[in-house]
Formats: sequence, structure tokens, C-alpha cells
Amino acid sequence: MSKIRADHVFTSESVSEGHPDKVCDQISDAILDACLAQNPKSRVACETLVSTNLVVNAGEITCTGWDKINPEAIARQVVREIGYDREELEFCADTFDYIGRLHEQSPDIAQGVDEGRGLFLEQGAGDQGMMFGYASDETAALMPAPVYYSHLLLDELQKIRKAGTIPYLRPDSKSQVSIKYVDGRPDHITSVVISHQTADVPLETIRKDLIGVVKKVLGPTGLLKDNVEYFINPTGKFVIGGPHGDAGLTGRKIIVDTYGGVGSHGGGAFSGKDPSKVDRSAAYYARYVAKNIVASGLAKKCEVQVAYAIGVAKPLSINVDTYGTGKLEDSQLEAIVSSGKIFDFRPAALIKELGLLTPKGWSYRETAAYGHFGRPQFPWEKTDKIEALKAAAK
Repeated sequence: MSKIRADHVFTSESVSEGHPDKVCDQISDAILDACLAQNPKSRVACETLVSTNLVVNAGEITCTGWDKINPEAIARQVVREIGYDREELEFCADTFDYIGRLHEQSPDIAQGVDEGRGLFLEQGAGDQGMMFGYASDETAALMPAPVYYSHLLLDELQKIRKAGTIPYLRPDSKSQVSIKYVDGRPDHITSVVISHQTADVPLETIRKDLIGVVKKVLGPTGLLKDNVEYFINPTGKFVIGGPHGDAGLTGRKIIVDTYGGVGSHGGGAFSGKDPSKVDRSAAYYARYVAKNIVASGLAKKCEVQVAYAIGVAKPLSINVDTYGTGKLEDSQLEAIVSSGKIFDFRPAALIKELGLLTPKGWSYRETAAYGHFGRPQFPWEKTDKIEALKAAAK
């Protein structure tokens, strides 16, 4: 059984849509969205690199209708919508150099993944590996508080930036929230860090404005008590940022994308991958399972692990850990989850159940900034298995 100290401080971070790595994630996922719109059976593994006025795409894409998709135009649109629309930022939607190196998926992989091909007639996992899903009742979204509140801060700041309410803000930013836990529950925030790219304005102005945003966003949580330490642009200046300040790559923010370091991570990134890649789809499904277990009241915390072999549909293993908070033994919950009666971890089944090939009311690009979990528009955030779980637990 996993153990976590009852009294401790835990810290998680988030990064904005203008962070170089997140620019890459959004471009990769926007290309994925375009491919699935052309053909829901597309196979996509699209990587992006950005640097000073440069965007590079590389990877494997198999998509009927590919000739109708213009990756360069998609990249320019994403960059423009993020806010890199001025040459002074040294990364501009209208002027960056573009290099594309995209080709078809290997037939050796396809024969194990495509339904009705290779040794198995059923769609197999797109890769080997293990994926994790996590949920906790410490926030209404059933997310760990430090990462959830870090995301909320940057989401609010990007809205303020785009509205022009604080006119000196620029697209690149990071946040970090540290929370003291007492008796295993969030008690108070000990520190907040925000590093935000800005125009060249006095640090005192930036501190005053951004601390005001923190109090507006986090004040209602009841966790902002006395003696909170604020670190606002702690180096003293953050003018040079974005891809001009640091190169970016797809898939480098896997902890930001998931649970902020709480629980475990299988190591696989999400963005730019179609749902046949269980790195992505099974991690979404594991979150779905864990969230429903917590939402049903069967545990206060829950982590679900699933493992696959490439080309094989049936998971090699499923593990459930409630950190000692479960109303049933973990082995009993694991038997319920693994039975196939409520949840089905086979790739084709989970993809169909969550509608991952035909997104409705959401897009993969939306997942690529401010977290893949804890946001209600995504289908893996549904809590529609509560009654079935309660019935199975009797």
C-alpha cells in the first residue's frame, strides 16, 4: 500500500500556452485535429520543434485526404492565436521559417494496430508501456490541489492578456503553487510563484498586478491565509521569452499535463498522438476510471495503472491503489475494474466509449495547454459510472 505523510508541503507547476513546449504541443495537436476531421482512422505521431522564428514538424502521419491538410498554415494559425503576432518577439506567425518532415506510419506498426490485420483481428495497443490515472477528492474537479490551482492562475492570466486588461503581458509564463497538507488535507498555500513574460515595465507594477490576480483566483479556495510568500518574476526581469528565449519540443511537460507530480507517471507524452497510441488514450481512460471511483465515494484517492504490449488488445495488467482510503480492499476494487462489466480497457473499446476519434464539443488542441485533466469539456472527466460502481461494491 502506498504511503504519503499526513503533514507535508507539496508543490506543482503549470506553464502557459505561450511556453515554448506548449506552443509545440498545440501545433502537434492542431495537426492531429485536422487529420481526424479528414479521416477518423488517421494514424498520427506528429512532433514539433520551435526556436527563434522557426517551426519544424517531423513524424509519421497516415491520413486519406492528407493533400487537403496544410501543416504550415495550421502552425501559423496556432502561433497567431497564442499571441506571437509581432516581429519584436523574435517569433512571429507571419515570418517564422517552416520545415516539414512528415511521412507515413511504418507498416510494421500498422499491422499490429489496425483492426483485422497481422496476428490479431482486434485492434491492438499502439505501443507497449504502462499508463496511470489519478483522482483525489481534495478539489471539486477531483484533481490534486497544487497543479489544479497552478493551471487556474495561468488560465486567468491568459484571459487577462488577450483582453488587454494588463496590456504589458506577453504569451510566455509559468506558475507554481505550494500547499501545506495537515492530516492529509490541503490546509493553506505557503507560496505562489509566477514568472510572466512582459514588456519592459517596472517590477513593482508587475508584482502589484499579478498578486492581485492570485488573490482573485485563489482567494475563494480559502487556502490563502497569512504569511503566503509571493515570488513574482523572481529574477527581476522577464522580457525575452517564448521560443526566442528557449527552444521548445512536443511532449516535454508530461507532469504539467497530468497531476503535477502526484501519483505515478508511465513516461509517455500525449500531444501529437492519435488515440491508437495508448500512451494517450489509456491514460485518459485510467483517469476516467479513477475519477469515477472517487466520485462514487469508494475512495478519497485512487490511482489506476494499466499496461499493454504492442499489437495486443487485452491489457497485461490493471492495478488499483487507493492509498488506504478505499471503502473496499484495493484487490476488490481491482476485480471490479478488471471484470470488463463496467470498464473495458481494450483500445478499440475505450476509444469508442470516450469518442476519441470524433471529438464533439472539444478538440485535442484544447488539451495541450492548462492540463489534460480536471476540465469538464473532456469526455474522460465524465462521472457516469457512479451507480454501476456502487452496485458492484455491494
